[in-house]
Amino acid sequence: MRPDTKQLGQLLRSRREALQPADVGLPHGRRRRTRGLRREEVAVLAAISPTYLAILEQGRNVRPSPAVLDALADALRLTPAERAHVHELAHGAARAPASAPEALAPGLGALVDRLDPDPAYVTGRRWDVLASNRSARALWTDWSVLPEDERNMIWWTFTDPAAHTILVDWQGEASALLGRLRATAARHPDDPGFGALVARLHAVSPEARAWWPRHEIAPVGSGTKRLRHPELGELRLEVTVLHSADDHEQKLVLFTPAPEDRARLVALTAPSGR
Repeated sequence: MRPDTKQLGQLLRSRREALQPADVGLPHGRRRRTRGLRREEVAVLAAISPTYLAILEQGRNVRPSPAVLDALADALRLTPAERAHVHELAHGAARAPASAPEALAPGLGALVDRLDPDPAYVTGRRWDVLASNRSARALWTDWSVLPEDERNMIWWTFTDPAAHTILVDWQGEASALLGRLRATAARHPDDPGFGALVARLHAVSPEARAWWPRHEIAPVGSGTKRLRHPELGELRLEVTVLHSADDHEQKLVLFTPAPEDRARLVALTAPSGR
């Protein structure tokens, strides 16, 4: 990944404008016209000059030191994922291998099937759904019957009206996916598929257009997910994310339901019940 001072400047400015004085222990004061914090306030917190911060926000070709970036990350209350992204934008990171057509890593498809009735799927570097089991297709959608360019978790989340019902916290889920897409795209500057996906999302989704300039970064990780099914009602699932050793960008996502919900999933997906 090459340094990207323009993106770095936009990120720093967006985070400065998102903070309020009270967030960093400063008095609000009177006649405040600046949105968020003033450059001078952030500069004091980071122990740098306001002029240097302005140069960084303008995206000019300068290389701030790791210590300066850490100080800015502290001043702007960046998350660990955002902090890492700032360093990558300023100094570059190990370039990911040149992108080639994705093939499902060996054994993952069979493993996903064996995990039924626990829902599971595999996504690739751009969140294309490469494999899914019956329970996952019953709760989300049957990606296998969709056109090839729509077999994508992010595309489905932003463009399928059903996603707003199925995902209990649709806004949080969609925003996090967009943040993960941005972070992964930065590692694949030679893959035009990322830019094409972002352009398609901007063309059809007002939320994607509005959220992309925020420069939000979200890490891939485990946690919980709440889904709503027309027959089963609301389900709470524990999420485990595993990366393939053969292709680190391929992610096996496993959802563990409560025992009573697992029994209901068995009944829902049993061939005799279809």
